[in-house]
Amino acid sequence: MLTLFLQATLIIICCVTLLWVISIFIKDVSIIDLFWGTGFVIVNAYYMLMSDDMSLRKLILVVLVTIWGLRLSIYLSIRNIGKGEDARYKEFRRNYGEKRYWWFSFFQVFLLQAILMMIVSLPLLGIATGNSSEGLIFIDYIAILFWIIGISFEAGGDYQLYCFKLDKSNKGKVLNTGFWKYTRHPNYFGDTMVWWAYALFSIASGSYWHIIGSVVMTLLIIKVSGVALLEKSLNETKPQYREYIEKTNSFFPWFPKK
Repeated sequence: MLTLFLQATLIIICCVTLLWVISIFIKDVSIIDLFWGTGFVIVNAYYMLMSDDMSLRKLILVVLVTIWGLRLSIYLSIRNIGKGEDARYKEFRRNYGEKRYWWFSFFQVFLLQAILMMIVSLPLLGIATGNSSEGLIFIDYIAILFWIIGISFEAGGDYQLYCFKLDKSNKGKVLNTGFWKYTRHPNYFGDTMVWWAYALFSIASGSYWHIIGSVVMTLLIIKVSGVALLEKSLNETKPQYREYIEKTNSFFPWFPKK
């Protein structure tokens, strides 16, 4: 198992290193964000390719991870390409200075994301190396349900937000319809559900400690780079957001408060 994990880690490090070289020439570190979803597709494909057999559970996982990962990368590409470097990375570039950020970004952004990707992908490793049974068990069906709910909220929320932003008359306004009526972060909630679906598949495979990856992903989404960071930014830039907060759950979907 350790050998397989290290081999996949080496592949991802090679991928992010190539992206880092490209980022130096185009002066845009944001391209690492476009790779996030695709990176998991690559890792999972390698795990399954090196697996001894291809059970129904593993086959389903290949399909689900590929749909999730490629959708995310395609969506972020449509949303971000042509709009310049993300504000977060611009700030890092200013703070560290242009002359040294070209090499510093490799460790701060690219290598860090590679390490996080490998930790988060642990449930996928657990499924690839776990017990292989021909049929599915009850937990597998719960996992599939989690994934369907998750991808619906994540993809649906992203699509609704994309359409909302296309309408220039909505500038400065807060989206509070569709999935956004029931949770302030349907895309983050959906992403979390997807990763707990993978954790359930891992448990069904007899691999338990590997769900650490889903725990880490949840903490990243809620406490680090997702909900917490975005809430702070929106509170500062959109006065209407405070009213939205009073009516709408932050993470778990529920009916709006009166």
